Amino acid sequence: MPEKKLLLIVNPCSGKAKMRTQLLKVVQIFSAADYAVTVYPTKCQGDATVRTSKLTNGEFDLIVVCGGDGTLNEAISGIMKSKTECKLGYIPSGTLNEWSSGLNISRLIPQAAKDIVTGNEIFLDIGKFGDKYFSYTASFGAFTSASYSAPQDVKNVLGQAAYVFEGVKSLGNIKPVHLKFEADDRRIEGNFLFGCVSNSLSVGGIVKFDENSVKLNDGLLEVFLIRNPDNILKLQPLIDGILRKEFDREGMEFFHTKQITVYSEENIPWTLDGEYAPGEEKIKISNIHNAIKFIVP
Repeated sequence: MPEKKLLLIVNPCSGKAKMRTQLLKVVQIFSAADYAVTVYPTKCQGDATVRTSKLTNGEFDLIVVCGGDGTLNEAISGIMKSKTECKLGYIPSGTLNEWSSGLNISRLIPQAAKDIVTGNEIFLDIGKFGDKYFSYTASFGAFTSASYSAPQDVKNVLGQAAYVFEGVKSLGNIKPVHLKFEADDRRIEGNFLFGCVSNSLSVGGIVKFDENSVKLNDGLLEVFLIRNPDNILKLQPLIDGILRKEFDREGMEFFHTKQITVYSEENIPWTLDGEYAPGEEKIKISNIHNAIKFIVP
């Protein structure tokens, strides 16, 4: 029986660079499972997309990404572009690793590798943002810039606290943006402090959705919007609603949709899986149902 072929994409800088000391152990785990392992360390931002966009069907049986949410996003974007049909595994070694928490993927690198060897295959939806892709969220507004503005070396030292510090620094610059949304028969317009279109149980480490309200392969995206309150006293109930997962409060919009179109009078910055993405006057965001075959514990 011929060996199965595995491409291991490693971001050597993600998280606290702990993969550097665990790489041999991970390779041994996959080798023991009869995989011929090709290790590809990423050289710069976007490199994982370049590598996976060049893949051809049958070149590898399994692709495993070891890095943060941004590295996973890059790899998935390349896979979507190359239309490669192969299984995907994830070893989270970044700072937040939000998407993996909803799939019960271990934060311990060797255990995550073992779980890929023994895990189950499922299909997962992927979001499309214009001509780009995201695995778990496209967001704008309050705190979203913290994920891409915090320097990597600071994130390596401080971990999740780095995002908090960046978020606090940006508080004085937060201003509402005027947007219009069209989704199915909904027409929503107003000034918003924050918004996300997601396929995840968690966004930004702050917004947590109930497990019963989010399915990662139901063909739907979750839309959550926070309007700019006309009175500062109305801000506290909004924060409390987020913490209590009560998204039906005044000033909030929460619903599911296959696709949504966003209209903006200015090109506001967005965040795709923690990485900066420029906005446009009109952006179509849609769900690609069962886009990838993913291995979970």
